[in-house]
Amino acid sequence: MIVLGYNGFTRGAELFGRLYGATGVDRNLLVGHDAAAALVIDGEVVAAVEEERLSRVKKTSDFPAKAIEWCLDFAGVEIGQVDVVAFPWRFSSTVGEEMIAGICDTDLPVAAKFDALRRTGELYTGMLSPDAVYADFVRRTGHELDPNKLALVPHHLAHLMCGAHLAGGGDAAFLVSDGRAETLSSVMGELRDGVVHLFDATTVPMSSSLGVAYGRITRYLGFVPNNDEYKVMGLAAYGPPPPHNPLLDHVVRLHENGTYTISVPADRNAYYALFDGLFGGDSEKREEFDFRVKVAGCAQHMVEAVTAHQLRTLSAASSLDTLLFEGGLALNCVANTKMLQRSPFTGMEVSFGASDPGVAIGAAVYAAGLRNRPADALTTPYLGPAYDERHVLDALERYADVVEWQQEPDAAALADRTAELLAEKNVVGWFQGRAEFGPRALGDRSILANPAFPDIKDIINVRVKHREPFRPFAPVVLESEAPRVFEMGKKTSSPYMTFVFPVRPEYQERIPGACHVDGTARVQTVDDRQNPDLARLLRAFTARTDVPCLLNTSFNVAGEPIVCSPEDALECFLATEIDHLVIDRYVVTKRSGPGPHGPGLDGGTGNG
Repeated sequence: MIVLGYNGFTRGAELFGRLYGATGVDRNLLVGHDAAAALVIDGEVVAAVEEERLSRVKKTSDFPAKAIEWCLDFAGVEIGQVDVVAFPWRFSSTVGEEMIAGICDTDLPVAAKFDALRRTGELYTGMLSPDAVYADFVRRTGHELDPNKLALVPHHLAHLMCGAHLAGGGDAAFLVSDGRAETLSSVMGELRDGVVHLFDATTVPMSSSLGVAYGRITRYLGFVPNNDEYKVMGLAAYGPPPPHNPLLDHVVRLHENGTYTISVPADRNAYYALFDGLFGGDSEKREEFDFRVKVAGCAQHMVEAVTAHQLRTLSAASSLDTLLFEGGLALNCVANTKMLQRSPFTGMEVSFGASDPGVAIGAAVYAAGLRNRPADALTTPYLGPAYDERHVLDALERYADVVEWQQEPDAAALADRTAELLAEKNVVGWFQGRAEFGPRALGDRSILANPAFPDIKDIINVRVKHREPFRPFAPVVLESEAPRVFEMGKKTSSPYMTFVFPVRPEYQERIPGACHVDGTARVQTVDDRQNPDLARLLRAFTARTDVPCLLNTSFNVAGEPIVCSPEDALECFLATEIDHLVIDRYVVTKRSGPGPHGPGLDGGTGNG
């Protein structure tokens, strides 16, 4: 059975821009953002890629035409051979009725209600409805799909199925929390014997979305909501936990059944005024670092308090030991660790597709009828494009006037040479194998550096990533070594950077570049089965330096998608102060002296 899952709407950016005044990147951040495609064949996820990696449009919500084309080409499948097309939104007529009722039940003036109904109606008929989704697929693919082959999967169910499948199946309690699904923002329940049991009394409507509230605080702090929440999380660590949190007094109300009500106005001027009143802010104050730290700390504490409240109810209602946590809120790795450590759950899984890229996988998994899978099946995030040696060499030749390269004879020699470079204060672009799926660079499209240098974070933030200086970086470490360096608590591994752990005191001075200001680190563990090239490099680096981990950040600059192709990698390498690029078996350096930035015009051969 062949199932194609995808997420994205052709008209999303246009409609949100015209109907709701969304501009710039905001137009892609409402519904359908993180557009992606995934292909499941006979029960196996064989390919998955985000549209942004191929189109190079960050956070795009567009129909993922390039991603679909790549997935099918990779598997050698014609679109007519696909048995089911799965889409992770189900705006049924019932959901449409709920949307209408929600507008009519508000306190808006009559004229404003009619205006809201008009805009919602155009959005529904032009983009969200089953007929609009079907028409969009046919128009963009040119394939007259049998309507019976289109499966519309509720958004939160797609999140859950992604997490459940990638966790290896099995029974688990679950919490899904994000900005919005069709009408809800959070659900919880149990997955037993492949059957979903939703705890209906604990669902949270979209009007009280924790993700939306956190996003509005993100904008208030000068960042992009539904995109930069991790910056707020990182900023919060620069101050102590708030002794008093006005958000919990005036914005959030917790209810006995595990639900909550969050009251933040939708209008930007209104919620700026609300937050200014709560925090004593104004346009000048919002630019002050200490003020921003205070607000970020309260926002982070709000997330932790609300999710802990939900888990108390969930753990009391479920006898299961394992928790699946999916949705955009599951990327808050600081809260994740506290949720697990303070709960009675013995295990907690957050997938590499926890946010909206993963719903393409989840919809396909659900439509394929996959509820469980063999326990020894390998879960891998490396599901995207790979490039053969000929493609790599062709790319290098096109840039031969500005780069030179040396080929290493085998994988061991490449690891030794890269470790030698990383032993010094060099920043290395590392490009190997298939591109990772999801928002984190997990060692195939990464920038690596030696965390033993205290100033390496500043070097990468300013000279390479072109981003805020307060931003931390993640260490990647062999899974077998992780407990020696980090206080892992209930976790034995963290392969997807979805948990934060304290760095053991004896290692904080040895890896200062990987320590956040509060002595913690967002850890990625790796082993030979999951990523043999990266594991080999880690062993070579540790043998040479006695430093047990490497600093790992995504191979991109601020505002750009993570690189996908060799050409993307070379462009990023040349546009930044990355010292060396290791691509396949080739170690690439920049030529000295003047020369144009970009592909050479002289057909030079480099020294490959």
